[in-house]
Amino acid sequence: MVRRREAASKRKRGLWRTEQELRARGFTNIAGVDEAGRGPLAGPVVAAAVMFPGRCRMPGLADSKLLSAAERERLFELIQRRAVAIGVGLVSAETVDKLNVLRAARLAMRQAIAELETRPDLVLVDGRGVPGVPVAQRAIIGGDRLCACIAAASIVAKVARDRIMGELDEQYPDYGFGRHKGYATRDHLACLRRLGPCPVHRRTFAPVRAALQERLPLWGGSSGPP
Repeated sequence: MVRRREAASKRKRGLWRTEQELRARGFTNIAGVDEAGRGPLAGPVVAAAVMFPGRCRMPGLADSKLLSAAERERLFELIQRRAVAIGVGLVSAETVDKLNVLRAARLAMRQAIAELETRPDLVLVDGRGVPGVPVAQRAIIGGDRLCACIAAASIVAKVARDRIMGELDEQYPDYGFGRHKGYATRDHLACLRRLGPCPVHRRTFAPVRAALQERLPLWGGSSGPP
């Protein structure tokens, strides 16, 4: 038990280390940026930017992929209360098809940064850098497991997107978006083959494109068109 607590304490210190080192070098407003939803067959790509004060307690903060839905929701509310600023960007499935998913994710990140009420003097980005951002940035591979502000951004982006998919589930109840969030699960693929794509499916993604090529109806849900 003692060893587990020590390991958890080390992980917590490590998560804040990057920001602490950067603040010691004179950076004050440090924003972390991450996105959610590059892989799904349906729904938007959502990005978030989060900026914390110099001192902040965030018990349980971690990469969103390591957390349960309940833990993400708890931390989402805590981040809302303790962050200096939060920005969210959203790019629709239609725009994903027009731009490709990588460009759409970068666009969502730029939107999220632009939505911050406090201008950052440094942006930490999970993975690759984001072209077109008018402030200094640093790309960190695996940043959602190494930096507190990026981990927080991953949680905000994931929760925001999951809530959107819940709303889309109400609009298109036959597809099960509330369960699989648009990812290519067996259930989702079966619905896609049976019903054909609905308006929020990404038509450039292979399974959706295959459904279109099979000339399945654009709308086959029992509740009718939107």
